[in-house]
Amino acid sequence: MTNDFSLVARNLECIRGTRALFTDLTFSVQSKQMLLLEGRNGSGKTSLLRMLCGIRLPDAGSVKWCGEDIFKLGAEYREYFCYVGHKDAIKQDLTPYENLRIAQVLGNSRFDRSIDEALEQFGLYGYEDLLTRNLSAGQQRRLSLARLVVTDSPLWLLDEPFTSLDRDGIKIVQDVMAGHIETGGMIILTTHHKVDLEGPGLQRIDLSQCISDR
Repeated sequence: MTNDFSLVARNLECIRGTRALFTDLTFSVQSKQMLLLEGRNGSGKTSLLRMLCGIRLPDAGSVKWCGEDIFKLGAEYREYFCYVGHKDAIKQDLTPYENLRIAQVLGNSRFDRSIDEALEQFGLYGYEDLLTRNLSAGQQRRLSLARLVVTDSPLWLLDEPFTSLDRDGIKIVQDVMAGHIETGGMIILTTHHKVDLEGPGLQRIDLSQCISDR
């Protein structure tokens, strides 16, 4: 990954019902940076990630990818990010291999990384021909996250990526994330788990504190 990318959010506001979850939220993430979104339940972490994906319109403010509004870019913007949400976006009636193959077809395939290599990296080699429904919850989470390394997306948007993972699974994902940042990628994530995410490119925002006085 050689290009320099940027995601800039300015004066974002999120309203749920009559309540403001956050207001006047401004931040930027560049290549080789990670942003950890923190805050109590209901502070708007998932809503913010959905805004950054272009799934949810902000109630105020803007999100720009390399200087262009993401909602104007539309489908072009979706080529640059990979989103892993609370629910594992995998097909239960397909095998792990087939799920990753679909991810490659729908995304920008990485030609330097085979599906077999991705399965091995996430501890799923040997399970590639089982139906996904027969995998444990932790294995299904690993499979969902393995989509990250078979597509060439500079921006990863991860909502609670460590859910259902054991200690080994958490270590695998941390190493994958560190490698992505080192090679010029960008990550924005939420997590309630205490994990080792320190580094010079790490930023933190506590959404519980992002309420204006007005």
